[in-house]
Amino acid sequence: MPLLEIEGLHVQRGEGAGAYRVELPRLSLEAGEAVAITGESGCGKSTLLESIGLLLAPTRLQRYQLGAAGPIQPLLARRDEHRLAAIRARHLGFVLQNGGLLPYLSVRDNIALPRRLTGQPYPSPQELQAIDTLGLSDRLDAKPQALSIGERQRAAFVRAIAHGPSLLLADEPTAALDPGRARDLFQLMLELVRGLNIAALIVSHDWQLVDRFGLRRLQARPGAGPQAATRFMETAHDTTPETLRAAGQASALESVQP
Repeated sequence: MPLLEIEGLHVQRGEGAGAYRVELPRLSLEAGEAVAITGESGCGKSTLLESIGLLLAPTRLQRYQLGAAGPIQPLLARRDEHRLAAIRARHLGFVLQNGGLLPYLSVRDNIALPRRLTGQPYPSPQELQAIDTLGLSDRLDAKPQALSIGERQRAAFVRAIAHGPSLLLADEPTAALDPGRARDLFQLMLELVRGLNIAALIVSHDWQLVDRFGLRRLQARPGAGPQAATRFMETAHDTTPETLRAAGQASALESVQP
């Protein structure tokens, strides 16, 4: 059974002539799979991600099923904000474009926050390995304002997977990184997705990096008219370990404990 299933998702942002619309006819993700959301700037990639992340209510939705969280569509239909907030906290992990770290907490406490809020012990093995792989070990006691943009983005990624979410949602997670760090972070994300048996949706402008790791895409296809919706359609994929080895990728994590 797929970990994530979405059908007939329609989202509108704005009103009148300035409104734009996004459609996702269907998406199915197994545990251990990752999909890239791609398209030109301004096509609605972040809007789609926010709707899947339960931050933006859809205008229409036929089905939304997420692993142990169960059916989401009825909660959205009756606007059950209490339940939706609980699902976001426990089952979703977010990596925002600007990092989204709390400025008054250290990097260590930012990373620990999701596990503490959900009553889980800190730290977890996957956090420690991610911290080491991404070069954050000597920055754990620093506040976010003392970090570079790239360091903030790396710390935000570790925080997003800290509590073992069912679904990782990453909005341009490599945008502020140099090519080497971007490759390391992308590879680490894919290995953690497989190792933790979760799913991931990754918004990315780096199409070469997406292709290098063999991700299938939700590709934006603009509508014909000014009020037509942008439709996100799937393309072929291959994110198996064999594909990564064939592409010459060395493992960023030798093993990941769930």
